[in-house]
Amino acid sequence: MKVTLWLVGVLALAGLARGYYLKQAEGVTENIPIFIKTLKELHRGPPKLAVPRANVKTEWITQKLDPFDSKEERTWQMRYMVNDEYFKPGGPMFIYVGGEWDIDPSGISGGIFVDLAKEHNGILFYTEHRYYGESKPTKDLQLENMKYLHVKQALADLAHFIEYKRETVSELANSKVIMAGGSYSASMVVWFKKLYPHLLNGGWASSAPLLAKVDFTEYMEVVGKAMRVLGSQQCYDRIQNGIAELEVMIRGKKSAQVKAMLKLCNNFNTNNDLDIWTMFSSFAYIFAGVVQYQRGDDVPAYCDYLMSFKDDVTALSNLWVWYYGYYGGCVDATYNGTLAYYLDTSYYYEWARPWYYQTCNEYGWYQTSGSKNQPFGSSFPVALSTELCRDAYDASYTDSKIQELINGTNEFFGGMKPDVENIYMTHGELDPWNPMGHGVAEGATIIPNASHCNDFGSISSSDSVEMRQSKESLTELVREWLRD
Repeated sequence: MKVTLWLVGVLALAGLARGYYLKQAEGVTENIPIFIKTLKELHRGPPKLAVPRANVKTEWITQKLDPFDSKEERTWQMRYMVNDEYFKPGGPMFIYVGGEWDIDPSGISGGIFVDLAKEHNGILFYTEHRYYGESKPTKDLQLENMKYLHVKQALADLAHFIEYKRETVSELANSKVIMAGGSYSASMVVWFKKLYPHLLNGGWASSAPLLAKVDFTEYMEVVGKAMRVLGSQQCYDRIQNGIAELEVMIRGKKSAQVKAMLKLCNNFNTNNDLDIWTMFSSFAYIFAGVVQYQRGDDVPAYCDYLMSFKDDVTALSNLWVWYYGYYGGCVDATYNGTLAYYLDTSYYYEWARPWYYQTCNEYGWYQTSGSKNQPFGSSFPVALSTELCRDAYDASYTDSKIQELINGTNEFFGGMKPDVENIYMTHGELDPWNPMGHGVAEGATIIPNASHCNDFGSISSSDSVEMRQSKESLTELVREWLRD
């Protein structure tokens, strides 16, 4: 079994490397900084389900550039997708809310939310968030154009979507509305109910972070916990000891050895804190990506891979190279290489610039090494993230300004006390995001050993008892919301 899991680990790592190493644009292959590659894994949206593709149509709706400025006449086209396979006139609208990712037909082709729409003769919509995917309100991502990127505006887009459908489609004139979202879009479901309660009968928020926080130290604590619980204490210790040794080596007389082992590019400066912080955060993000969306034997496979080496540093350096790929050249782990991606004002790099802008202005949620209760060392403090805000956007993003903006988000939406009804919240016990959301004490359902957005599939024999109970609870709640 151990050999099998080790092989699975090798293949999984190779697959990750191939998947993220290559980005094609007009036939050109790019060498993507490892910080970007690892962070992207955490913002790819809820897992796509392996389901038969339904007859999903893509449509567009006109939205105001600034819904809150009556003098602003400019508009843009928001993409959304439709699955009307089960719809009967007067049936409810089931809206799957998109977040910081490209929407995809699979989101409304199968799974528990689609099953609910089928039961209630509903029509399924999948809405795309402004500035992500093909929903581009402005021609580029220059800073002056990004003032139209805020969750309040995205929620107003959703409100207009519902109102427009009711006004223009006679069969939906009196339709009730059920929403679902995962991760950031789950937060949006909660906040939509707070701002527009008259437009939403009920909502399901899977893995919703509610508390905006600059220094999100708890994230890496849960990642470490998952490596121990699903892997082993030996695996946890290997990571912790290996990172600790690398921290000593790179700041001492063995920095050249570290650069060689990790195949770092020549421009990586071992005397530059920003480069060192970028590298160690990328190390942690590799494990975070495994844990956040772990399924089955994912974590044991990675742990078996790590434990197959004779010592801690050799294990981690091999993991690093495996993750990046076998394609020669060097690994760009520099701060400036990372910054270049965030400075690009085209839409070419998709989520990178708009999402980081939202974190600087609204949420923080910077996963750092600020806690001692995690195995990833102490070499990626929150200063790395706040410095990136200043360098990528504007020098006015001082630490105090960022904190003030994040405080404003909590004050406006209520933080851990959003004060909403008819919202069902679920979290995976081993989801690193769950500390920012509701727990059992607040009425949320916590699913043992589950990860981020792990509950979108249909009810099946492979579900744990707790997973099945949660899906059955959701099913009954939707029935109640639609009966009222």
